[in-house]
Amino acid sequence: MFDRRWLLGFGLAVVAVLAATNPATAGVLDASWMAPTTNTDGTALTDLVAYRVYYSTSGTPCPGSTFAQIASSTTTPPPNQIVSVRLTGLTTGSTYSVAVTAVDMGGAESACSVPASGVAQVEIAVTPTGTVNFGSVNVGSSVTQDFTVQNTRPGTISGAASVPAPFSIVSGSPFTLAGSGATATVTVRFTPTSNGVASTNLSITADGDTVSRLVTGTGVSTTSTLTVSKAGAGSGTVTSNPAAISCGATCSASFANGTMVTLTAAPAAGSTFTGWSGGGGCIGTGTCTVTLNTATTVTATFMQSSFALTVTKAGTGGGTVTSSPAGISCGATCSTSFTTGTVVTLSAAPAAGSTFAGWSGSGCSGTGNCVVTVNAATSVTATFTAVSGGSFTDNPLVAATTVEKAVHITELRTAINTARTRNGLAASTWTDPTLTVGSMRIRAVHITELRTALNAVYTRLGRPLPTYTDNTTLGVGTISKAAHVQELRNFVSTLP
Repeated sequence: MFDRRWLLGFGLAVVAVLAATNPATAGVLDASWMAPTTNTDGTALTDLVAYRVYYSTSGTPCPGSTFAQIASSTTTPPPNQIVSVRLTGLTTGSTYSVAVTAVDMGGAESACSVPASGVAQVEIAVTPTGTVNFGSVNVGSSVTQDFTVQNTRPGTISGAASVPAPFSIVSGSPFTLAGSGATATVTVRFTPTSNGVASTNLSITADGDTVSRLVTGTGVSTTSTLTVSKAGAGSGTVTSNPAAISCGATCSASFANGTMVTLTAAPAAGSTFTGWSGGGGCIGTGTCTVTLNTATTVTATFMQSSFALTVTKAGTGGGTVTSSPAGISCGATCSTSFTTGTVVTLSAAPAAGSTFAGWSGSGCSGTGNCVVTVNAATSVTATFTAVSGGSFTDNPLVAATTVEKAVHITELRTAINTARTRNGLAASTWTDPTLTVGSMRIRAVHITELRTALNAVYTRLGRPLPTYTDNTTLGVGTISKAAHVQELRNFVSTLP
């Protein structure tokens, strides 16, 4: 075994204990001892390889898991050789217990030395000691601050400073400090590139000891950007006064802070400007005036214009008009709006007992389709004419001559239900829905319900009700007459 005699001591110089606001500072501790020279049997030591320096803030450090291994400068130490080591990265202000062992070429380790203790101290001091605020600086300009780095321990140390953008090191890094109390000046520059607060750490490191300082500064822009955004299905332009924005092409520009910028919107043909929104507090459809002190976005909304296309039905007959694109089904919907420039095709379909006589208005004529390009409010008239003769069997019926037939009632039922449907009423149901030719007699109830169904159409259209033959006396036992049938034919033929 090794037989070592140890002279273990610490040369400590307490300069400053780390402040709580600088937790990144690491402490150091210097240890030294006299090298062993003999083995346990008194022979000269010839196979020394290294030393292990154990350290701990609690309990006995050796043996332990925390140590630094230091190579020996010689396998055969001379008498009175002093070996020194600096332990770094320690917790400043904490007391450490330290012990040393020797290791030979075979890897055998000697017994631990008697522990010694000391307080880890900073190796360098940096002033200012707190957070350093560079103040408010215009974007594009810069200011500097000086930091003083001082060596707090004997000997010569070397170090360097670093800091992230928008801060930078101007001078003083790297540095060398020869002897306790030696100082160097590190100059740091703040160059903001955007508005707002920048905050980061300046790190100054020397021989394993690191001191950090929080550095802050506020970038202040002398200009602000005004951006115009356009929304909606329409189109148009926005211009500014002072000139810079013409959106169109240029929708963003910078102005000096405090500038009052007036925006004017102009809709393109077929579009409507519906108003402002976004920053600047602008609303409505007038001009928008913004006083710029910060980046601002204003939205101008343009919508496609739309105009009503209205279909009017005329004439003695009936029928429907539909559109492509869909929107008009007249019938029920005779007017709807289309966006400017829409090409609309109107188609007319006459009802039973009617013919389509043709179009008028908006350049349409004839009996084919009517094609309209909607660029303004537009009206088109479709004329339907009731067919005279030939649409009913035995038309006209001649009193005391024409024999009444089941087909006369069936035709009227069809014509009246067609008129009801065309004018938004449900089809009627009938007594004896199927009239058998030659075997079923025409009854008063058949005439009465035809009149009732027809009267509902006149009421729907706001017309006076027809006057019928035997209007108050038609009932059970009343014989159906040719006049009853013919007048129903005449009245239904006048409906749209």
